[in-house]
Amino acid sequence: MQIGSPMRRHVIIAGGLATLVVAARARAEGMLSQITQGDASAGIRAALERGAGFAVDMLGKQDGFWGNDRVRIPLPDWLQRGEKALRMVGRGKDVDDLHVGINRAAEQAVPAARPLLVGAVRSMSVQDAKGILTGGDDSVTKFFETHTRDPLHAKFLPIVGGVTQKIGLARRYDELVDRAGSFGLLKPDESRIEPHVTGKALDGLFLMIGDEEKKIRADPVATGSAILKKVFGAL
Repeated sequence: MQIGSPMRRHVIIAGGLATLVVAARARAEGMLSQITQGDASAGIRAALERGAGFAVDMLGKQDGFWGNDRVRIPLPDWLQRGEKALRMVGRGKDVDDLHVGINRAAEQAVPAARPLLVGAVRSMSVQDAKGILTGGDDSVTKFFETHTRDPLHAKFLPIVGGVTQKIGLARRYDELVDRAGSFGLLKPDESRIEPHVTGKALDGLFLMIGDEEKKIRADPVATGSAILKKVFGAL
């Protein structure tokens, strides 16, 4: 094989890239080794608090869900399947009102998440912090899902139920359920709207936490936080 052949050049380039990767990894490990356990825990807590606060602030307001295509809560599957039939029998406005209303219910429920999310951050162990630091690009989000999804579901459900009752959504839904029953559209587990709204609201909440986590990891300097820059800048 000649020195200047394409294959030779390819081998040289590949070897150079591999050297750069190894060097970069060694540099990162060296930087991480210089971060104290206290700094690491403080950085993780700051990231958790920032992600939680961002998600609650973005979603727990007018149009937080309804105005955002990525988290807007869809109608239940059976309603999507039967929407055309329901509109044909004059229930189109009820369908439209229900779609807006379930998103409004989620928007009103989300602020209740803040204390539970903050509580999870404060109860974080050193082992949790290590897992988040080395657990990949979505480890903050996974931490919150693991530690808060079930208690948040229990917290959201009565709030969503209260909103649906207050604005008449429960009645509209029950009427649509009765109508859908005659079309054979409904499954037994779809007879209530509140679990659907609660589950989708939590999906949206964790999605937004994940968005903020990605921003922190991609550009910790932009956060303006010295501890986030120190910890995540070393990754």
